[in-house]
Amino acid sequence: MRTHMWSAACVSVFRVLTRVCVASQRVKAPLPVFTAHNFSLFSPCTSVLVKGLMSRRRPHGRKMSQSLAQRMVWVDLEMTGLDIEKDRIIEMACIVTDSDLNIIAEGPNLIINQPDELLDGMSDWCKKHHGKSGLTQAVRDSHITLQQAEYEFLSFVRQHTPPGQCPLAGNSVHADKKFLDKYMPQFMRHLHYRIIDVSTIKELSRRWYPEEYSLAPQKKASHRALEDIQESIKELKFYRANVFKVKEKRKIVENGDKKSVS
Repeated sequence: MRTHMWSAACVSVFRVLTRVCVASQRVKAPLPVFTAHNFSLFSPCTSVLVKGLMSRRRPHGRKMSQSLAQRMVWVDLEMTGLDIEKDRIIEMACIVTDSDLNIIAEGPNLIINQPDELLDGMSDWCKKHHGKSGLTQAVRDSHITLQQAEYEFLSFVRQHTPPGQCPLAGNSVHADKKFLDKYMPQFMRHLHYRIIDVSTIKELSRRWYPEEYSLAPQKKASHRALEDIQESIKELKFYRANVFKVKEKRKIVENGDKKSVS
């Protein structure tokens, strides 16, 4: 009888400990301060099982965290113009990639409703290109508000990136950033303050690597948000493969002196 009760107690303790350890792994919290020695008084088997549970930790937790922080948040906006005081966002798309430019997730691609008087007051360039792409009419037909759009995009980046660590990326993305800072501040607060602007790399390549630059993929200039992001990622992949080459040795200039770096 005593043996049966003792065995039942061991099983109960083991079940509780299992639940605690599993829960700790899920939330990446430290395990409670248990030791196998505390449970060796129940039975040798319990002691062995406890040792096994205590050694079960989520592998490569720090490496995974660092990998998430290396992700890039690609955004492209279409606006009614470039004046942040009077113009507004009419389309936005978002893609998250890893540091090797592999797509992790494709986010929302939303068209935001704006009043007719704002659309009618667009510049001739905007009227021509947004009209040709069908965006102007899509904006008139949309029922999505700016607040709804920000909520959708913020939910998306929260799902795939850690707060305050991943930069905004795109072509001439400083212009998009100005509108996002003003009209989607919560979304921007989730991102790192730095940006990755493919246009900067393009201009440097044009000056320093003209031969490689001449082979860069040509853009279709559809002036639609999702297509523009996809082209930007493709363009940066090209520069990475053809300009940012891995070499056995390279030369650097430090304080006016050339030094060889292996």
